Amino acid sequence: MSEDKYEKILAPIDGSDISTIVAEKAASVADRNHSHLDLLYVIDTNSLSGVAGMSITGDVVYHLVQDSQEKLENYRDHVLTIFPNVDVDIHMRFGSPKKVIAAEFPNDHDIDLTVIGKSGLSRLERLIVGSVASFVVQNSKTDVLIVQD
Repeated sequence: MSEDKYEKILAPIDGSDISTIVAEKAASVADRNHSHLDLLYVIDTNSLSGVAGMSITGDVVYHLVQDSQEKLENYRDHVLTIFPNVDVDIHMRFGSPKKVIAAEFPNDHDIDLTVIGKSGLSRLERLIVGSVASFVVQNSKTDVLIVQD
């Protein structure tokens, strides 16, 4: 990254209410900096263990992937209507959202800015599993821009 310009921007989205704002703000930064934007949806492998230890079928995983892909395409199309000149790609990963967003994806794609929503979880969920945004701020090697809801 040059001192005054971000070249590769990551915007993780999860379908929560704040995801649209995150995608728009990240696209705005990408547009101003003439940067590349990666929209990322992480399918949490911890949630794939099922309820009460039951295994998840291939059909369920297929539908999760299809749903995630559709969401990503909708976010991409949305930001391109506002910022038609932004270079944007969509990605889907399986894993721990915290680890994928904070380290794995940024390392694999040379990300220099992560734009993330304050929280897509309810207060109870944050208490139990912790905030992904908090983990990213503490562990990411990139600059992090927190989008308020």
